[in-house]
Amino acid sequence: MAINLQKGQRIDIGLNKMTIGLGWDPNEGTGHDFDLDASAFMLNEGRLIPSEAFFVFYGNTDSPDGSLHHTGDDPTGGNSADGDDESIQVDLSKTDPSVSEILFVVTIHDAVARRQNYGQVRNSYIRIVDDNTGQEVAKYELGEDFSIETAVEFGRLYKRNGQWKFEASGIGYKEDLAFFLSKYYKGEIIK
Repeated sequence: MAINLQKGQRIDIGLNKMTIGLGWDPNEGTGHDFDLDASAFMLNEGRLIPSEAFFVFYGNTDSPDGSLHHTGDDPTGGNSADGDDESIQVDLSKTDPSVSEILFVVTIHDAVARRQNYGQVRNSYIRIVDDNTGQEVAKYELGEDFSIETAVEFGRLYKRNGQWKFEASGIGYKEDLAFFLSKYYKGEIIK
C-alpha cells in the first residue's frame, strides 16, 4: 500500500532501485503548449553540484556515476492521460560517495514569455515506484495553489546516517532553471 505524503513529511526509503515519476495536467486554452521539465540536482554536503554532469535533465540524461537516468523530455505535457509525464530512474547503490542529496525540480520552460505559471497546472505529483516490484511506494500530490510560481521543488532524496530518506518538499519559486543552476553550481557552465 502506497504512502500518501503530506508537505514536509519524511520517510525511510529502504530501496536502492526506484523510479521517480512526475506528473501534471496543464489547463487547456492558455494559448501555448506547456513544456514542463523535470530535473535532478545531485548535491554534496555543501549543497552544491560536484560538477556540471551531476545536473540531470533532458539535455544530460545520465549522471556520471550511473545512478540517475532521465527517461526523456515531454515537451507538451501530454505523455499520458493519467500516468507519469517524465521520470527519472534511480539506483542509490551507484551514487557517488560525495552526493548526499538529490533534489527533484520541475520548471515551466519559457514561462515568462508564454505567461504561464503553476496556477495553470493541476494534478501535479511526485511518486516513488519500486523498480523490483513495479509497485508505487509513496506519492506526494501538490495541493497548494502555486498561482505565480514557475518552478517547484517537488521532493528530495537525502542521506542521513548512511540511510536514504525522502522528503516531500512542495516549495514553489518564481524562477527558471538558470536560477537553480546558479544556486547549486558554482563552476563554469559549458555550453
